[in-house]
Amino acid sequence: MHKFIVTLIILIFFTLSVAPQASILLDRVVAVVNKDVITWSELYKAMEFEAATQVKNMPENERRKLFKDSEALFLETLVDMRLQLQEARNLGIDVTQNEITETIDNIKKKYSMTQDVFTESLKKEGLTFEEYKKRLSEQILINKVVTYQIRNKIVISDTEVNKYLAANKETFSGTETYKLRQIFFKKPEDNSDKKPVEDKAEEVIKKLKDGEDFSALALAYSEDSSARLGGDLGFVKKNLLAKEFIEVLSNMNVGDYSVPFWTEKGLHIIKLDEKVSAQNIDKLKDDIRKQLADEQFSDKYKNWLKGLREKSHIDIRL
Repeated sequence: MHKFIVTLIILIFFTLSVAPQASILLDRVVAVVNKDVITWSELYKAMEFEAATQVKNMPENERRKLFKDSEALFLETLVDMRLQLQEARNLGIDVTQNEITETIDNIKKKYSMTQDVFTESLKKEGLTFEEYKKRLSEQILINKVVTYQIRNKIVISDTEVNKYLAANKETFSGTETYKLRQIFFKKPEDNSDKKPVEDKAEEVIKKLKDGEDFSALALAYSEDSSARLGGDLGFVKKNLLAKEFIEVLSNMNVGDYSVPFWTEKGLHIIKLDEKVSAQNIDKLKDDIRKQLADEQFSDKYKNWLKGLREKSHIDIRL
C-alpha cells in the first residue's frame, strides 16, 4: 500500500483497545459530520482494530482509563477521515472493484499468502473479507483525493533544490552521507527502568517484521521531534554521527532497518533510506527534491484538512 495510506491507518488505530463492556452498551451517535453520523460502536470497533499488544495485556482498569482518555482524540481522527471521504465523493472520485482486487492481490503476492491464509489473517484482526474490502476501498479513496488535491500540485523547482544544496553544502561535501529515519525512545532516568523501553522497541520491531510501514510507526511511537515527519532525519554526514550509529550502519544496506540500539540519549531504531557519495550529485538532487516535496506536503495537508473542517458542519457528542 502507498506510504500515505499506511501512515493514515497507523494515525487512526495506534495504541488503543476496546473496553470489555463495549458490546453490551447501547449504540448512540457520537459525532455528526455534515449529513453523516459516526456511532459509538463505529468508534469502538475502529479503536479495537489495531490495539498494541502491550495495551491488550494491561490490567482491565488501566485499559479502560487509557481508552477513555484517548476517546476524544481518536474521534477527531475519524472525523477527518469522514471529511476526506466526503470531499472525494463531492469531486466525483471513486474506487473500482478492479483497484480493490489488484491491491489485495499485490498484498498477497508481497507476503506470499494464499487466499485462505489472507482470510485467516483478517479473522485474527477481527475482520471479515467484506469488511476489509470496504475499509481498503476507503483508504484508496482517501489516497486518491489527497493525491489529486495536494500531491499533484507540489512542484519543486531546480532553483529550490540548488538553494537547499547551497545552504547545506557542508553536509554534502567530502564524506559519505546517509539519509536516515529513526524511531526513538527516551532514556529513562533510572537505568533499572530500561526493560519497559526495550519491550516497546521490540513491539515496533515485530510490527516492522509483519510489514508495517517504518514512517507510520515513527509517527505513532517515536519520542523526538522527527516523529511528525515519519522519523525523517534528512541527510546526515557520516563524520557527524555518533559511533553507535556508524557501527550499526556499517552492517546495513539501503532499505534495511536496524535492531534497537542504545546511545547516551536513548534507544534507537534506524532505517537507511539512501547512502550518497559526494560525487553522486544527480541522485542527491533527486533525494533532496523528494525531501522538499514531503515537507511541503505535510504543511499543505494540515491546511487542507483545516479548510475542510471550516466549511463543514461538525457536531461532537461525546
